[in-house]
Amino acid sequence: MDRLTESLREAPIVEKDGYHYFVHPVSDGVPMLEPELLREIVIRIIRKADIDNVDKIVAPEAMGIHISTAVSLVTDIPIVVVRKRGYGLEGEVPISKVTGYKKSDMYINDIEPGDRVVVLDDVLSTGGTLFALLTALEDIGAEIVDTVAVIKKVGDGNKLDGTPFDPLTLVNVDVVDGELVIVDEGGDG
Repeated sequence: MDRLTESLREAPIVEKDGYHYFVHPVSDGVPMLEPELLREIVIRIIRKADIDNVDKIVAPEAMGIHISTAVSLVTDIPIVVVRKRGYGLEGEVPISKVTGYKKSDMYINDIEPGDRVVVLDDVLSTGGTLFALLTALEDIGAEIVDTVAVIKKVGDGNKLDGTPFDPLTLVNVDVVDGELVIVDEGGDG
C-alpha cells in the first residue's frame, strides 16, 4: 500500500490569505506522523536519491528534521540542520528566503567547500526555501549530489523553475477547487 498517497488523499485543505495549504503529518506534524508512513518515505528517498559517497544530509528547520533524522539512522550519514536562528559561530552563513507567505533568514553551519551533500525537505511549493538553501550551498562550495522533497505542490510554479536545481520528489499534488489532487504518484526524477 502507498501510505504517502493515501495519507495525502485524507489531508484537509486550509486557506490563508488566498493560499491553499494542505495539512499533513509530513509537512505540519498534524495529524501525528505514524512510523509506517515515515518508514515508507525513508525507503523511497533511499531508493530514489543518489546517496552513495555523501558526506552530509542537509535539512531546513523544522519539518525537514524528522525526515533527515530517519534517513540518517538508516544510512549513517550525519545531519546538518539549517536553522531559523543564528548563533554567530565561526563559519556560519546567513541566507534569506522568500516563500509564498513570508520572508525570513536561515543559518547554515558545518558545511565546508567540497562537502558532498544531499538536501532533504518536506514540501516543495514556492521553491523559496530550497532556492535560497541550494544557492547558499553552491556559494559555500559544497557539491549538491541530490535534492529530495517528499511532496511537491504543482500548479503555481516555483523559484526553482528555470534554474539548474532539479529536485526529486516522491509525490506531486495540486489543490484544485479546495481539494487535494494527486498529480503524479511517483513524483519527479
